[in-house]
Amino acid sequence: MEYKTVIYSRHYECDAYGHVNNAVYLNYLEHARGEFLKEIGFDYKGFVDAGYGVYVIKISISYKNSALPEDKLDIYTTLAKRRSASGTFNQVIKRDNDIICEAEVTWASIGTDGKMSPIPKEWDVPGLHI
Repeated sequence: MEYKTVIYSRHYECDAYGHVNNAVYLNYLEHARGEFLKEIGFDYKGFVDAGYGVYVIKISISYKNSALPEDKLDIYTTLAKRRSASGTFNQVIKRDNDIICEAEVTWASIGTDGKMSPIPKEWDVPGLHI
């Protein structure tokens, strides 16, 4: 499943060169993953409130073009891999047909003991499977 999130870049996110600072894309990607989880019915807030976590353990980003203030950006999120206690999202940020950046985001499920463990069955949803 590919999920699209739309965001508009803001002036204050830009650096001295007038384009969106590279670090800001991490926020965009995080927002889009949260929207993806809502769409598939994963109760992230409830999961965290119960003492569990889904932590990002690795992000690899390839920057292709610059986003500018007030650009409409489409963020495409796909679950690319799923293991019992971890997985990988592929994400692409586009402005029209131009790819702004591509990211591979690896996550891990953390149990109530603070250690990596499978997502409990009561929290697992079909959308978290490939």
